[in-house]
Amino acid sequence: MKHVLLINIAGEDEPGLTAAISAILASHSAQILDIGQAVIHDNLALGILAEVTSCDADAPLLRELQNKVEELGLSASLTPISPARYNAWVGAQGKPRHIITLLARKVSALQIARITSVVASYSLNIDTINRLSGRLPLGEMPARSMACVEFSVRGALPDAASVRRDLLRLASELDVDIAYQEDTMFRRNRRLVAFDMDSTLIETEVIDELAKAAGVGEQVAAITERAMHGELDFKDSFAERIALLKGLDAGVLQHIAENLPLTEGAERLIATLKRLGYRTAIISGGFEYFGRYLQQQLGIDFVYANQLEVQNGVITGRVQGDVVDGERKAQLLRELAQQEHISLEQVIAVGDGANDLPMLGIAGLGIAFRAKPIVRQSAKHAISTLGLDGILYLIGYSDSEDAYR
Repeated sequence: MKHVLLINIAGEDEPGLTAAISAILASHSAQILDIGQAVIHDNLALGILAEVTSCDADAPLLRELQNKVEELGLSASLTPISPARYNAWVGAQGKPRHIITLLARKVSALQIARITSVVASYSLNIDTINRLSGRLPLGEMPARSMACVEFSVRGALPDAASVRRDLLRLASELDVDIAYQEDTMFRRNRRLVAFDMDSTLIETEVIDELAKAAGVGEQVAAITERAMHGELDFKDSFAERIALLKGLDAGVLQHIAENLPLTEGAERLIATLKRLGYRTAIISGGFEYFGRYLQQQLGIDFVYANQLEVQNGVITGRVQGDVVDGERKAQLLRELAQQEHISLEQVIAVGDGANDLPMLGIAGLGIAFRAKPIVRQSAKHAISTLGLDGILYLIGYSDSEDAYR
């Protein structure tokens, strides 16, 4: 008759510990049913669930394991598992899995306590907790430090929207970002990332910079702000703002392009995505001239934006072709996914304004980045605390992987 033995081993880590324990199990023809190992600050926690021939206290296997553990200076617990308990554990493996990601400048015990309390309130079990960010120094943190902890949890949820609401409310209270995702096959199989440009890839609204050059900065900025909050129809407000630029010397375009302030983390994010084989796109209600400039600077694959009309070296106050508004953004994203032969589940979309919501809504992972309140509340995911490279954590990327660049 076969028996199930749970082996938990802890102590100071050094090479060969797992090999020594598994060699003893192998010598007794044990079968491994589950195994997990973690090392925190050079301290090992190793768990093995094994099918063995005997779980008696004086069985040769248990004696050998105990002797080896003592020899290595470790501590161990060897616990027989009843068939009923094992079968219940196996049955639980079919429950849906979820990923909850905490993003902050520095992780505190309070943040962990509050998040895990929400998890417990929905009767979810935590399977693993991983730190995805790099190791942090003691004392005062650098201004742009990044910290991320990922929780893999398991259990049935009658209403995932309520979990998102609770986590969003908690994120606001703690001044952090907390993302919830279903742990599906698509999570680590995204292939395309589409960005809004203004106030997303760059830390400004280009139309406001053009307006300043034209001497109508305050008028245009006020309209832009209302449009981004969803208070005005984008097409109408866009036409109104563009008309105010009529007569502006087109020579200012290059000067503005050369001084565009990239958003924190933009360069690292794009470079990492390219290394990972992702395709990237700008889908913007801004202007193609500046999108093309960023394309050259960052190595972005596709650019879709409005074509600013210029005649005789002067801006006419009109655009050529269809205006790229919210619906057009979503349409372009669909077409691009079809062109790349991928599903929308494999697409990430990132934006900050109300006109980005249609695009964020159809993407497998839609992220409101440093967004207006209406966008943050409507999008499934939001990042406000970290830079753009915080998005890497949402696809499970660890800072330790940077060492392999």
